[in-house]
Amino acid sequence: MGGAQLGRPGTQANLGTGAPVLPKDLSARSWVVADAESGDVLAAHNAHWRLPPASTLKMLFADTLLPKFPKTQKHKVVPTDLAGIGSGSSMVGVKEDETYTVHDLWLGVFLRSGNDAVHVLSAMNGGVDPTVKDMNAHAEELQALDTNVVSPDGYDEKGQVSSAYDLTLIARSGLQKKDFREYCSTVRAQFPGETKKNKKGKTTRKSFEIQNTNRLLTGDYGLDSYKGIAGVKNGNTTNAGSTFTGVAERDGKVLLVTVMNPEKDEHDQVYKETAKLLDWGFQAAGKVDPVGELVPPKSADTSAQPGANASGEAGGSGDGKPSTKPVASSAEAGSSGIGIALAITGGVLVLLAAGVFVINRRWPLPDLMRRRR
Repeated sequence: MGGAQLGRPGTQANLGTGAPVLPKDLSARSWVVADAESGDVLAAHNAHWRLPPASTLKMLFADTLLPKFPKTQKHKVVPTDLAGIGSGSSMVGVKEDETYTVHDLWLGVFLRSGNDAVHVLSAMNGGVDPTVKDMNAHAEELQALDTNVVSPDGYDEKGQVSSAYDLTLIARSGLQKKDFREYCSTVRAQFPGETKKNKKGKTTRKSFEIQNTNRLLTGDYGLDSYKGIAGVKNGNTTNAGSTFTGVAERDGKVLLVTVMNPEKDEHDQVYKETAKLLDWGFQAAGKVDPVGELVPPKSADTSAQPGANASGEAGGSGDGKPSTKPVASSAEAGSSGIGIALAITGGVLVLLAAGVFVINRRWPLPDLMRRRR
């Protein structure tokens, strides 16, 4: 899928005159560098190797379920909603008998990679089994054919696999949804806590701060936030090791990079290798011949004229209706003040609007470099 060269093992790159050499010290078992707008794969390493995806699989979960529930919808958690969560799972702190909005739950999924939030949203969708079925069907529609979902949260399960190619494809689809872009780029937010009674019997419910675990977005000890970063999702499990898909913009160019399971056992290694590949991709743009492409979904209307529906988006309000509003991280989103959307031109995107894919030439991304700390 995506071209014969992507099916070959090892590193694939067609370097033209003046193209920079690839970073020499990459240790990931698999990686992909792609132009997010044109879909060109600039370079790859074992692009279709089927590996455990860890919580990067939550990108597919979000791309599948985000359009189903309005963000203002409320849900009271019952014990069965939280049944079957794997031991040692990452959690945001969802509590039984408490009520949360869909917006709260998505913040828990994207910022804290909360498996508890995933299971509650799955329960709202009819349960884990129907959700897994929906995710596998959506993966097939996206032509992410290396992907097999067993658990919607990415928890290690036998037979649960994806690939660097598929995760990049899934991220590209998700990022065409306004809400997806907002959530994956949010640095910090307030999450509802537990309802408590004081000595006088008065009930109160305070919130607590959660921060995004994407270290290229937030920075970390010895690691700066990456210039132009705008998401997407990280993961880590025993079987998968560290996995990450990131999107960044620089000088009007938008790149997607997926890195799976670096063999070097160093702190933040998956982010360091992603940053190196992003740096390479921005330097190599226009100087390499693509080694393949990110294919459009099966139902893509590739006969539409470029520029048609130039401002349409998918799932912007969680109701399946296109959104024309600029992307910004509002007070409602609970972020630390991500700036007004940056309209990035160039390239061709295949967008989902009201169930039909159309060609689009604009993709607004949050301008994270203007965020207030």
